[in-house]
Amino acid sequence: MQTREHQINDHPLRHLTPAQFMALGGNAVVYVKQIKGDQLAELMREASFAHQEDFHLVVSGDGSPLMVADTQDAVADWLSERNYGIVALH
Repeated sequence: MQTREHQINDHPLRHLTPAQFMALGGNAVVYVKQIKGDQLAELMREASFAHQEDFHLVVSGDGSPLMVADTQDAVADWLSERNYGIVALH
């Protein structure tokens, strides 16, 4: 029996190339990735983040970062304001 974590990590959408992901809907498709502050600081060198704090990074279908939040509620609010429709935060 697979664990929930294994099922999530093995989800087919995790294995799409950037081109395949864009074909799903272009810039109308975004995904949310939970990320530690130290990883985020590497991506955004000008900013400083608490290294072990969890953040939520919203990324467009082409891989461009769109926004960073410290709560899932903030991400959900941001996405709903932009009419991205149904969103699943993991």
